[in-house]
Order: sequence, then C-alpha cells, then structure tokens
Amino acid sequence: NRMPFEIQSFTLGPLQNNTYLLGETHSRAAVFIDPGFGSADLYPTILRQGWKLAAIWLTHAHFDHIAGVNDILKAHLSPLPVALHPQALPLWRQKGGARMFGFEVETDAPPDFLLQHGQILFVGDEIVEVRHAPGHSAGHVVFYAPSAEALFCGDVIFHRGIGRTDLPEGNYDLLLESIRAQVYSLPPQTRLLSGHGPESTVGEEIAENPFVRPA
Repeated sequence: NRMPFEIQSFTLGPLQNNTYLLGETHSRAAVFIDPGFGSADLYPTILRQGWKLAAIWLTHAHFDHIAGVNDILKAHLSPLPVALHPQALPLWRQKGGARMFGFEVETDAPPDFLLQHGQILFVGDEIVEVRHAPGHSAGHVVFYAPSAEALFCGDVIFHRGIGRTDLPEGNYDLLLESIRAQVYSLPPQTRLLSGHGPESTVGEEIAENPFVRPA
C-alpha cells in the first residue's frame, strides 16, 4: 500500500524552525512549507532525491518562517509560486518583523499566489486543504493533507502548547477559536506538524493541551 505523500522535516536556524517538504510519491512533485534560515542548504538534497519543486507554501509571514524563501527562489532555475494568505501581506512587507528581533531577512519577490479559507491545493494528484486559522497572526493558515493524515499547523498549536499572542496581530481568544474550529475538528489520529518543537496528534492535544480544551 503506497503512501501517497512523503513528508520530510528539517529543524533550521536560530529559532529552531521546522521546515517541511511535502512530496507526492507518484509524480515526485513537492512543495516547501515555511522555509526557515538556511533552507538553501536543503536544496541540493531535494534535487538529488528526485523531487520536482512546484511551490513554496507559507503558513504565515513571521520572519523565521519566510527567511529561506529568497534563497530557494534564487537556487531554483524556473519561477516558483509563493503562496500566502492576503491578510499576511502587511507582515510580509515588513519582512516578517525581523528587525524587531535583531534579524535581517530579504523578501524581494512578493507572494504571487494568494490563499483563501477552504481552497483546495494539489501536490501532484493529491489534495491539500487550506484553513484560515488567525490568532497568532492575522493571515495564518494551516494546510491539511487528508491522505497523509497530517496538518501543517505553523505556530497555531504546538506539542502541549499554543502560538504566542503577544505580538502585533496576536489575539488569544481568536487563537483558541481557530484551534477548536480548524484543528480539533480533524480526525484524532491526524499528525500535527508545527512550526517549532516535536510533532503531536489532534487526539493527544484534545486530551492533554493545557491551554485549549475542546468546545
């Protein structure tokens, strides 16, 4: 029984970001999700493994999640669409707030592929659903791959934790609402692949997450 998706996870940069490669095994089409600092170093490995990079998908535009975008665009010979929610564009234009934290991030190309809640994306023949999940930042989305039973959840929810809400655009009540509606509504075995830290599952977080109980 062939797995339709292969997921690779890389922990990168000073903020220990999780950058993900989601590849469809049949067509070898793949996307990078949230490329952090140093993502360009992964690029040769990805090519060696025979993946055909089709897009860069961003859960949100905080600097540590977009730091590698420019490097990958430069390394890739043909144009690559960069996908982001329209409400995340102001943060993108501010280079993800990098300066506030003493970092420099280059963002030359504006994202050219704007995401909306409920949109269906394809990697090869496999579908991925976009869910808008604001609260950590206004334009935050999560990517649900049903056939992989996985949710790429950025900084919405972590292993026994939740995203910060003390940054501009943060909203604690909205974040809890997003988690209940967009994360806890998924099947309990769904893997939660977050922006930082170890993975978890929907069922584990419903049972154990100290910050957000099911509705």
